[in-house]
Amino acid sequence: MKDDMLSQDEIDALLNESDDEEIAENVVNDEEQPGLSEVEKDTLGEIGNISFGNSTTALSALLNQKVQITAPETTTVLRRELENSFPEPYVAVLVTYTSGISGDNLLVLKVKDAAIIADLMLGGDGTSPEEELGDIHLSAVQEAMNQMMGSAATSMSSMFRTRIDISPPEITMLDIDNKIGIDYIPSEDLLTKISFRLKIGEVVDSEIMQLLPVDFSKGLVEQLMNPENEQEEERTGRHPGDPGGKHSNNTAEYSDVKRSAAHEQNPEDTASFSSAGNGKPQMLGRHSTGESHAESVEFESFHNHNAAPSGRNNLDMLLDIPLNVTVELGRTKRSIREILDLSSGSILELDKLAGEPVEIFVNEKLMATGEVVVIDENFGVRVTDILSQQDRLKKLR
Repeated sequence: MKDDMLSQDEIDALLNESDDEEIAENVVNDEEQPGLSEVEKDTLGEIGNISFGNSTTALSALLNQKVQITAPETTTVLRRELENSFPEPYVAVLVTYTSGISGDNLLVLKVKDAAIIADLMLGGDGTSPEEELGDIHLSAVQEAMNQMMGSAATSMSSMFRTRIDISPPEITMLDIDNKIGIDYIPSEDLLTKISFRLKIGEVVDSEIMQLLPVDFSKGLVEQLMNPENEQEEERTGRHPGDPGGKHSNNTAEYSDVKRSAAHEQNPEDTASFSSAGNGKPQMLGRHSTGESHAESVEFESFHNHNAAPSGRNNLDMLLDIPLNVTVELGRTKRSIREILDLSSGSILELDKLAGEPVEIFVNEKLMATGEVVVIDENFGVRVTDILSQQDRLKKLR
């Protein structure tokens, strides 16, 4: 064989060397990714446990089923490996925090679980959900997640001692293999995955997952464990939960204005507060001199005057105010499924018997009862009973 030609053994050796270098490079890149410590994982799990645990009450009332969410498991996952974690289509719900903290939270549910939740929301029993999710089913799941995450945000507000708000959630189908819905996944390479066990009555015993950027997760832990960083937030206008600096600068601007105004004020005219361990203000007003002086209060004497009665005049001022009078024939309750099934010619059965008196409301307050009559081809109502003055006052409360 010529000198300028490579043997097959040499070619195989070069190919194997190239593969080894690529594997080594991937290992180095993975090791460079900032992960989460065990303390941070435990803290994130506790945040999720408290916030989602409290949200089960709202979800239970919404679905009319007992809802349980167990303590979560926190891990990290590479974005390129998500197809291994989510090998089949899922339903993804994106929630963005708009106040208190800044970041995105992606909830991931199995399609079957989402279908059961949608069926319960639409008045079903969850035992025979639709196999394919339409727009109305996705909207029902979206509303359920909105209520659940809203309650979770309220619980987080208590934990972080600041108001936390969320935007209306966005929902989509997530199929990583077919590149559907992947734009909703955070763009960071390393993500935090928090997995909860979700139980809804006897119809769901599955798993619901959260995907968060690791930087956002670390910011949550930092803000919860080191509340003194709030002073740094006021100084720089950068929120600990917003490592990217996307948080609004309104906080910093407000703090600067507040400090500037405080310096411009005369210290003698500034309201002073001192805390005695219970957080209650001990002194308010000018600078204390250590001495107090009390004086008797003198009241002006009042004499009887013959004032002219003005009750009728005051009533005359109100006589021309228009009021909305409504006659209620009856009421009924129907599920969303039954309402969607209504068509022309459908009959709704009310809670009133035939011939029973109808109720007359004035500005949505019950004032009297009566019977329906016909006057010149128009419907009317004849007042048969007016509530007593005491009953009417109770209705006005």
